[in-house]
Amino acid sequence: MSQVEKKAGLLRRTSSSKKPLKEKVVLMYDEIFAKEDPAKNNPRFWDELFLMKVNLEYLETKLECLDGDELMKTKDNVNSLFHHCVQTLAEEHQIKVVNALQTLCALFRGVHQKNKSASGFDIINMLMGFDKAEHRMKDLMESLDSLLCGEGSESLKALCLKLLLCLVTVTDNISQNTILEYVMINSIFEAVLQILSDVSSRGRHGYDAVVLLALLVNYRKYESVNPYIVKLSILDDEPTLDVSADLSYRFLQYKDKEEENQGGFFSTLTSMVGSMFIADAEEKLSVQTNEAILLALYEAVHLNRNFITVLAQSHPEIDIPTTPTTPVPTTPTTPLGTTPPSTDVMNSSELPLDPNLQTSNLLITFLKYSSIVMQDTKDEHRLNSARLCLIILTCIAEDQYADAFLHDDNMNFRVNLHRMPMRHRKKAAEKNVPSRPLVCAVLDLMVEFVVTHMMKDFPMDLYMRCVQVIHKLICYQKKCRIRLHYTWRELWSALINLLKFLLSNETVLLAKHNIFHLALLVVNLFNMFITYGDTFLPTSNSYDELYYEIVRMHQVFDNLYCMGQARTLVLESGYREREQRDEQSFRKQEEG
Repeated sequence: MSQVEKKAGLLRRTSSSKKPLKEKVVLMYDEIFAKEDPAKNNPRFWDELFLMKVNLEYLETKLECLDGDELMKTKDNVNSLFHHCVQTLAEEHQIKVVNALQTLCALFRGVHQKNKSASGFDIINMLMGFDKAEHRMKDLMESLDSLLCGEGSESLKALCLKLLLCLVTVTDNISQNTILEYVMINSIFEAVLQILSDVSSRGRHGYDAVVLLALLVNYRKYESVNPYIVKLSILDDEPTLDVSADLSYRFLQYKDKEEENQGGFFSTLTSMVGSMFIADAEEKLSVQTNEAILLALYEAVHLNRNFITVLAQSHPEIDIPTTPTTPVPTTPTTPLGTTPPSTDVMNSSELPLDPNLQTSNLLITFLKYSSIVMQDTKDEHRLNSARLCLIILTCIAEDQYADAFLHDDNMNFRVNLHRMPMRHRKKAAEKNVPSRPLVCAVLDLMVEFVVTHMMKDFPMDLYMRCVQVIHKLICYQKKCRIRLHYTWRELWSALINLLKFLLSNETVLLAKHNIFHLALLVVNLFNMFITYGDTFLPTSNSYDELYYEIVRMHQVFDNLYCMGQARTLVLESGYREREQRDEQSFRKQEEG
């Protein structure tokens, strides 16, 4: 072997035996997780730390790898790291602020992952220390509020929202996240609302801001006073309400247009519901499931009465001829925060009388979205979205103002609901959709769901909510004596077929669900039609059709009655057997 080859082999052995060098920030993290104060020998330790790029993966892994005793020994240093992160947020050096925000994210995630079984108070003690927690969190929330409302870069605002979302979602159950008590005390509602009210900020951060508010209003909402619920419920932002009524449909029809000058929470949420529609390459309308936005929409409908006006406000759809031969076009949605140019027609307080202009609103957009997402409930995301849609419709059906708008015979709309393709029926042509009050579209949607989901994996809770929505609408019609011109026979036929399905699959369904509860709701609906139909059915012929359907399908009701009797006998027999066992047990005890 030559001298050169020997030297080359020696170099290879030497290089392979050396350990890879650690980056400086990792070495500094190791110092933090040592027992001694890292700033003891280096007074500029913390200044240097926040000037270096954060290694999130290493920091989180380090926290998770330490056992309980080791973590408690380094508690003071972790507290000091948290304290200096909060202090750094108030500095003008943006690189240091960004690194501090990212470090706080890693701390929140890492400590919670390490202490999943620990109480919230232990986590607070590990991060901040009990005695200083209130002061530290006050400083943190004030700094975040200042960054969100300030003139700083959009990336900083995005990081602030990401940090808040990280803080809110570190636990599976948001109500078990004790740190959020400090977020309740030091509210950032106004800061988030300011983000949503600014057009440019809304376009970049609207999604995160709306989701953050939707999560915060769910923190112990039934256990204590939640300031975010209170503030959202009394929100009455006139510019927001004025602009948001027409945003949702514009997001379906326009792309790359100039932005509005006003906006806010309602307009952002309205546009987001619209943006959940997408068009694929073949121009077929599909839908993106987004439970977070639906949750935000539910909270807005449920908590804020003013939002009902946003659902009802109408605006004309521009350049959309409603001739029978021309379907409504679908185009890809615009980026969040953009809308088409304002026009005199859209700014007019009165709707034009042009027959070629059709009107729309957020409720129509929502009904279309629901008709798509409810088609396939086998997927978990679609199932959750369908459940949220039905809950939102329940809230709408319970609101008097919304019911009045839904049943207003002077406000007619053409709503093209998307129907599931089925072998035994032809696809309905768009030209056959009449212009009717919106309640007809809601009833059509409920009938469509009833007809198309009778399957082995029966979505019992969805059916319960669906029938309850129908019940609430009919109660309103009975109360106000509204004679709705609707094809009631389709509803009656769907409900009877539902009862027939329950009877045919009684054995399978009873193992999983209490089908008698659903059957009772359906029977009560028929009792309402029979007893009070003269107050809301449009004509006497409607009554004749009702009795014809009941008589024609009397076998279904007879079988349902027999099934109920059999169930009652089984229950009574079970009660008697249990009483006998209890009596025998009592006698044995007396004899003993």
